[in-house]
Amino acid sequence: MPVQTLPATEAIRRLDEFHTVIDARSEDEHALDHVPGALNWPTLNNAERISIGTMYKQVNAFEAKKRGAAIAARNIAAHIEREVIDKPRDWKPLVYCWRGGNRSGALATILGAIGFQVTLFEGGYKAWRAALVDDLAAQARRHQYRVVCGPTGSGKTRLLHALAAQGAQVLDLEGLARHRSSVLGHIPGIEQPSQKRFDSLIWDALRHSDPQRPVFIESESKKVGNLHVPEALVDAMRASPCIDLQLPDEERAALLMEDYPHFVEDPDFFCERLEALTELRGKVVVNGWIEKVRAGQTREVVLDLLKTHYDPTYAASIQRNFVQYGTACLCQLVHRGSDALTRAADALINEKTAGPK
Repeated sequence: MPVQTLPATEAIRRLDEFHTVIDARSEDEHALDHVPGALNWPTLNNAERISIGTMYKQVNAFEAKKRGAAIAARNIAAHIEREVIDKPRDWKPLVYCWRGGNRSGALATILGAIGFQVTLFEGGYKAWRAALVDDLAAQARRHQYRVVCGPTGSGKTRLLHALAAQGAQVLDLEGLARHRSSVLGHIPGIEQPSQKRFDSLIWDALRHSDPQRPVFIESESKKVGNLHVPEALVDAMRASPCIDLQLPDEERAALLMEDYPHFVEDPDFFCERLEALTELRGKVVVNGWIEKVRAGQTREVVLDLLKTHYDPTYAASIQRNFVQYGTACLCQLVHRGSDALTRAADALINEKTAGPK
């Protein structure tokens, strides 16, 4: 069966029509970013791609193509043996590679020869990325948002999780970015995704959201760790209605110590991260915090960080950037427990909030 081609701009719109999306690039290319839901069937794996690329440069294109074809044929045969034998005749895959189509074209040709209805999108991942950037801005603008504001430690992320558990639409940017946003927000042992992957994850979440229902989102700044929030989404968030989440200070400190256990369990790591605040708070203040941490007074340091560093900074930022914060609905939690968060989520979903603060 002939292989069909599709512009990337149309593939974005019709993505859900295909039974399987296949990324024929190498493992590292796929890991950096890929079409949401795509399976990785490398025509050339990481080492093979480097080897063939070196042959192109050091020998010539003809010899490299011969060697690359032999390797690709073996890899494609393995993919078919592993993944395709049980596929029905009406299976419809969408296949892509980087740009030129050599790797995806070889796989698509064989699948088409078997009799499957195979589609390639033109320009490969490079064209897909350009189309996604444009569509991401459109997706960001088509939704209505309710922005969960509140000082550090008030439970904004926990509230998002409680909202999601009750069926609300939630966009958890910190979850997608694998970072808790502040200078102390790095999660040990967890790397952030690439910027491209972050964009793809946001796009995929938004395209599956219903524009007729609100999307709950946290009041993030323009960056989450090292990743930039798409500009169109930042603009939409900052123009949206707000929720002012409040929690008593002692409860906030306890919540942070629960959510950041690595700082409690590893005082040296906490002290190392505190040093990043030296430029903002000065050596005397930071050294005082470090001395208290080493003396086992972590809770006191957390409370001081909240009151003297995070709260003033957050208050100034939120009032400056979120235009509807002045009329935000107050959501007052008595404690950090899951039952309180569940009740708050239910009230927000059913619009039984306390009204403007």
